[in-house]
Formats: sequence, structure tokens, C-alpha cells
Amino acid sequence: MTAIIHQFAVGADNLGVLIHDPATGATASIDAGDEAPILAALGHKGWRLTDILVTHHHSDHIAALSSLKARFSARVVAPRADLHRIPDVNMAVGEGDHFKVGSFDFVTMETPGHTSGHVSFYSADQKLLFAGDTLFSLGCGRLFEGNASQMWTSLSRLAGLPDDTKLYCGHEYTLSNAKFAIKHDPDNSALRARISEAEALRAKGAFTLPSTIGREKETNPFLRAAEPALAASVGLTGHAPVEVFAALREAKNKS
Repeated sequence: MTAIIHQFAVGADNLGVLIHDPATGATASIDAGDEAPILAALGHKGWRLTDILVTHHHSDHIAALSSLKARFSARVVAPRADLHRIPDVNMAVGEGDHFKVGSFDFVTMETPGHTSGHVSFYSADQKLLFAGDTLFSLGCGRLFEGNASQMWTSLSRLAGLPDDTKLYCGHEYTLSNAKFAIKHDPDNSALRARISEAEALRAKGAFTLPSTIGREKETNPFLRAAEPALAASVGLTGHAPVEVFAALREAKNKS
């Protein structure tokens, strides 16, 4: 059985995602930033919320957590490292912990950097990755609590997943990220093609996600820090990839 994924806008640029198992009726929300659009999405699809999978503690990802749990008696799965910052957790998870949404198996990957307790959820059978604010389409999250070494390790682990893994993340940032990416990787023909595709999708109101791990490895500058062209773009030819990554992230902060 294949998971049904429904993606929808939450606020200005957050993305909501529902995962539905037609065999069991189980439905999970990735994070819970705003109750109204999640309820609207559930009503549109005719689904009942059974689970909330929390990637990290930021308010735009958990503001509606308690109210949705109370409304649906949903199970809340959240990072063990953030139990002091995330309310109403039923299942605390960390690296390598497995759980099911209906009949679908997920494994927890600890991906610190954006926050110290950030996790991502991966389903090998469904070829799905929910990366929260760690990995974006053509970008990555800011280092609010972690450091460059932690984030580079997290991104490298995600890049090691199969190329056909579908990537869902917490924000629709592709076009804004594209401006930075093309500045630092101007000769990348795959990147230019992605930008054209993203512009066409946004022009008609469509989302640019999901991406795939394979496409991100070809076009996302933060996954390409080992490439000579990216090192040269920040004046660090011959330096370690983590140093190049740190310089790219700092340049993005200032862009």
C-alpha cells in the first residue's frame, strides 16, 4: 500500500503535510504550526488525525500541537532531546527509533544543527523523508542552536539516503534559495533547469516540493560543499567541506 501525501500552505511560507494510510485510515501531520489550515486540509480530504510527528520545538511547528491533540486524541511523536520544550508528547524518539503510522514504518534520524534536538523522519519502504527545517529545497536551515560541524554531519547523512527518496520540508523557500545557489554555482546546468521549473510552478500557484535527495545532491549548494566550484566561490579552494559549508551558511545569512 502506498501512502497518500497531501501538502498545503500554512501561513506565509510554512508547508503542512498530511500522510494517510488508506488501509488503516491512520493520518499523521508533520508538525502542527497552525490549527486552522490543518483542520481545513483534514476536512478537505475527509481524514481524521491520528498522529502528529514533531521535528523540532520552534513555535511555527508546534503552536497548534496541544489543541489538535485534544481535539483528536492524536498520538504525539517528538524528539526525546526536546521533551522540556515540546508539550503533550506520547512517544519520545531518538536516533534509530522506529514507529508506525498505520502500516507504514518510520525511523527517526537525529539531525541537529538548526536546533539541538531536531529530528527527521524517514520511511525506506515509502521512500519518504520529512526533514523539517534541516534540509530545504536548494537550502538548509539556519544554525540557531547547533554549529556548522553538526549541520554538515546531519546534511551528509540525509544526502546518503537513496537518490529517489522524496524530500518534504517545513517551508516553501525554493525560489529565495535559488538566488543564493546560482550566485555560488553559476555553471550548474541542473541548477538552472531547477530554477526554471520552480519559477513555472510558483507562477501557477503550485508547490516546488517534494524534491528528491538525488536532485538536491545535484543542485543544493549546501550539499555540494565538497565540490571545487563551491569551495572556490567562497575563497576556500582545497579546504575541508565542513569549512566550505560554514562559509556558505554564513554568506547565506548575510544575503
